Formats: sequence, C-alpha cells, structure tokens
Amino acid sequence: MVLGALSLVLLTALSGCVRIGNTKPPATFLTLTSDAAPSAGATSSGTLREATVVLEPSAAASVSVLRVPVQIDAANVAYIKGAQWVERPSRAFQHLLADTLRARGKGLVIETERGTVGTRIGGQLLAMGFDVRTRSAVVRFDAMKWRPDGRIETRRFESTVSGVDPEPDAIGPALNQAANKVAGEVADWVG
Repeated sequence: MVLGALSLVLLTALSGCVRIGNTKPPATFLTLTSDAAPSAGATSSGTLREATVVLEPSAAASVSVLRVPVQIDAANVAYIKGAQWVERPSRAFQHLLADTLRARGKGLVIETERGTVGTRIGGQLLAMGFDVRTRSAVVRFDAMKWRPDGRIETRRFESTVSGVDPEPDAIGPALNQAANKVAGEVADWVG
C-alpha cells in the first residue's frame, strides 16, 4: 500500500516535468500523391538486371524530420506550425518517384535496397519546404543514376510553386505539385 502511494506521488510529480509526445496533434498531416500513378491492375515484369531500383534518398538535416521546414533567410530555418508529414519526406518522395516511373511504363520498378543489380536511382533530397522570402514551395533533389555497367550520372532537379500562403492547407498542395514536377523530370532523365 505504501509502495503504491509512493509510486502515485512520483508519477504525479514527474507528469509536470516529462512530456511524451505532443499534447495536441498537428491540424494537418501532409503526404505526396502521384499525378501519374499507375492504374489499378497495372503490371510489369522483368529481371533484377533489367529493373529500375528507386532508393530512398538521403536528406538534408532540415528535411529529415516530420516537420515542414520554412527557410526564413540564408541562415535560418523554422518549421510550419500545425503541419507534419505522414512519413519522412525522403521516403514519400521515393514512393512518388517510383509511382511516376511505373505510370510512364519504365518497365519493372522496385523500391528496395536489396538486389540492386539494375539501374539504381537515388540521391539527396536537399529541400522540401516553404521559402518565406519568395512565398514559394520548393523541392530540390540531387539525383544519382547508377547503371549496371558501373557508369554514374548526377543531375540537380528543382521546382518551385510561387504565390503560396504560409498556411498548411496551401503549402501541402504546392509541395505536392512541386514534387510531382521534379519526379516527372527525373523520370524523363532516367529514360
């Protein structure tokens, strides 16, 4: 009985000092959806040697969190209040890129780290957020393409959507639009 009362007192005392998670969830959860997703029932086949393997890109520190970054000036980043990604932006972009490649009939497209014998597409997601200076949603991706013959190519892709209000319900669709444009350009580059 004394031990139970002591535990209750300690738990009550700690409740004011320790916070596990947010007390209030964000109002908006963002995700990316493909403008060119393959239709239901679409199929493809091939060997791993023929496949295009879409790797999850690495991400700049400001983008590797679930919060949506806001570039205040050249040296300062904040985060949008009331908005959060459903999953890591780099993972969401990987899915978007793979869906775009599939929809464009690029053969067998897989998302994995294993069996990477075919053409591999990866890189670094440098920006996926809002720039307050230009009121723009910005997606910037340094892509890498590894061919089965050992040849490596790189290219930077960027898309901005201007005139965006700094509100989650405006930034989410603008980021989705910019990410789809980048994914389409990467798909064209993959060839």
